Amino acid sequence: MSRVTARRKMLRITPAGQIHRPDSLAVEEPLELRLGGQSLTVTMRTPGSDIDLAHGFLLGENIIGSREDIVSARYCAGTDENGQNTYNVLDIELRTPTMVPARNFLTTSACGLCGKTALDEVRTHTRFPLPARGPIVDADVLATLPGELRARQTVFDATGGLHAAGLFTADGTALAVREDVGRHNAVDKVIGWALREDRIPAHDLVLIVSGRASFELVQKAVMAGIPVLGAVSAPSSLAVDLAADAGLTLAGFLRGDTMNIYTAAHRLKQASHTPATTTS
Repeated sequence: MSRVTARRKMLRITPAGQIHRPDSLAVEEPLELRLGGQSLTVTMRTPGSDIDLAHGFLLGENIIGSREDIVSARYCAGTDENGQNTYNVLDIELRTPTMVPARNFLTTSACGLCGKTALDEVRTHTRFPLPARGPIVDADVLATLPGELRARQTVFDATGGLHAAGLFTADGTALAVREDVGRHNAVDKVIGWALREDRIPAHDLVLIVSGRASFELVQKAVMAGIPVLGAVSAPSSLAVDLAADAGLTLAGFLRGDTMNIYTAAHRLKQASHTPATTTS
């Protein structure tokens, strides 16, 4: 398997002068997913947890609904200039053979379409509607999860160039954390892990992401039955619309002891209830 970091020469400019030295960078390589030998998609990812990534992607696109839907996933011949296997081609055999979808994927369904159409696409295809109530998550616990996620970003420490996603229990226990150059890939990797561990639908889990919350990430959470999504940065408008439509609790700007709750705040428990203020 390819390494997840690579060394490249660089020139560092500082007030004290210039330094020529190598720098550690996150590896970015293509991964082609095939179904029964037919090319399905190519994504740029950081090598590692590719099987989980494939499971998570196929679940998010409604191509599979459980781990039993996949009979095998194996690396095929894909060689570099030295004839070595790049491990960048993954062929998946489904229990029920299917034609390669000749359509836009759900994760890109917002492109060129109105927001309502994108929401309808997810509503129509999700196998795991979110529970009306649980889980109940303590707001103080939720506030600690970005720090717990960051503490497990080992490759980020070396490169500073990776996104991360993590699945946690409602009490804050970390179950799986994955890093990748693509935030959507990191989410696919942890959801794929959950699928292979028979934790889907993940009605009792919390998903935390290191960056912003896009429509695509909310869609992946909804398709996996994850009821709570927290992001270190901001959500997009369509992400909030989808979260509201699906009944998902969406928290943004999870930084320190503050956060913004955009939808389904009933799943959060606060130690003290202070009157809310409204500004225009």
